[in-house]
Amino acid sequence: MLAKSIIDPGSIDLENSIFGPKEIRARNSQRFEMEMLDRIVHFDPENATIAGVHVVREDAFWARGHFPDRPILPGILMIEIAGQLCSFFFGEVHDSNELIGFAACEEVRFRGVVHPGSEVLMIGEMVVLRSKLAKFSAQAYVDGERVFDGTIVGMKI
Repeated sequence: MLAKSIIDPGSIDLENSIFGPKEIRARNSQRFEMEMLDRIVHFDPENATIAGVHVVREDAFWARGHFPDRPILPGILMIEIAGQLCSFFFGEVHDSNELIGFAACEEVRFRGVVHPGSEVLMIGEMVVLRSKLAKFSAQAYVDGERVFDGTIVGMKI
């Protein structure tokens, strides 16, 4: 049974860019092909929620080899999108540029496939936020259908 949606994905305006690449780069250290967030479309520290979009490009570095006849976004990259979203939230709430790395992924489930040409809406909700640790529930959607959920744990490194 699916957990309740953190936020109804239909209620989020995917074109409403609250933070763009410049602001994301100020908080997250990933660069080049490892930059997974194109824009933040929802940021609500009071309710501990955030949502961002990853555009799955036809020429993505993995597309040629992750099933040449039917490219599918690797699940590990969905986890990375979630991690970068949660890292951004941590940095924005703490007003910090400290590096956050993965500590754990828990109860991760892939519920659908994601192909080039899609936009992934990743939604996160803070579960625990301490000075050195962040734990988030995360859910990803493509065209309103959930394709991923899990818990992402990050820590300062």
